[in-house]
Amino acid sequence: MAPDVWQKSSFSGGLDHDDCVEVAARQNTRTLLLRESDEPDAVITATGAGLAALIRHLRP
Repeated sequence: MAPDVWQKSSFSGGLDHDDCVEVAARQNTRTLLLRESDEPDAVITATGAGLAALIRHLRP
């Protein structure tokens, strides 16, 4: 399996850009991976539909 390619938002805060959420996609399993850049070993795995549902729930 190819290594995950993590992406950070251009809106990431901090001078070192080390306090943001990073996202990677796994095409072979059609899942998304999320992590905080300051805790790279703690990874959440979700489907696109699952992540969309979480965002809808969290938005005010």
